[in-house]
Amino acid sequence: MREIMSKPSFAIEAQGLVKTYAASGKAPEKQALNGLDLSIPKGSIFGLLGPNGAGKSTFINILAGLVVKTAGKVQIWDIDIDIDHRNAKAAIGIVPQEISFDAFFTPYETLELQAGFYGVPAKERRTMELLEAVGLADKRDTYSRLLSGGMKRRLLIAKALVHTPPVVILDEPTAGVDVELRRSLWDYITTLNKEHGVTIVLTTHYLEEAQELCDTIAIINQGRLIACEPTPTLLRRLDKKAVVITPMDPLGQIPVGLSELEAALRTDGTLAIHYRPKDDSVANLLAKAVEVGVRIKDLRIEEPNLEDVFVALTSATGG
Repeated sequence: MREIMSKPSFAIEAQGLVKTYAASGKAPEKQALNGLDLSIPKGSIFGLLGPNGAGKSTFINILAGLVVKTAGKVQIWDIDIDIDHRNAKAAIGIVPQEISFDAFFTPYETLELQAGFYGVPAKERRTMELLEAVGLADKRDTYSRLLSGGMKRRLLIAKALVHTPPVVILDEPTAGVDVELRRSLWDYITTLNKEHGVTIVLTTHYLEEAQELCDTIAIINQGRLIACEPTPTLLRRLDKKAVVITPMDPLGQIPVGLSELEAALRTDGTLAIHYRPKDDSVANLLAKAVEVGVRIKDLRIEEPNLEDVFVALTSATGG
């Protein structure tokens, strides 16, 4: 497919995207997307975050062709979904939240069938290669209903890759997955991105996962884009840090002399003092702590994390 093999600047572009669900029964009309503008760089691992009901699933379903947009323009790999819907769909592979397979198909049969749906010639199919990549080669002839939850997750990923799409969308791919499997999945996904140039779009409620993996993160709320920046830039939005002091002697309460600061005693016995670097310094905070009698055994500085930024931004926009 000539269009898919070209090299656009963006893997996915949405301009003025609107989706309004009509009123039904007692449910009023609902606007899920409200003029969303979003550009996902080619070759990135891109995080798409937002609270429940923000519009993430609607956006993904529009890309997948499962939901018809109300207004706006969407391009996948430079292909307009309204002009060339078939090639636009062929440019993406989607790993859904829900695990759904034919219970009487084996992993091998599932991938062969999916490849057939996309018109992949038999000689170009990578069925065994994909099963080996996701650790299911030894389960190739096992009925899908007999696979564990983690194995089914891996099969979903392989299923999304049968037609070698340049863009893969992972919708909560590690929900309910144990730590070991989560790491192995991300090792494989990272390899796809780094070695094969596949653009990865990730939605997840594991914010530490997004912070670690994604080079760019977008946050949407109430159907609008409220942030889209490289991850380090986004984390710097909160000009706030914390000095965490481990005292030599347990503290029963926050010392009176620190009451004017944003200080808190944590359950592990540490004293956390939040501050803005532009307004105060670590040296000054430690001097105040020593002045009121805190004997310091150890200390560390905590930087703001993605959860802090996420809560601040979504709260500010009414999330």
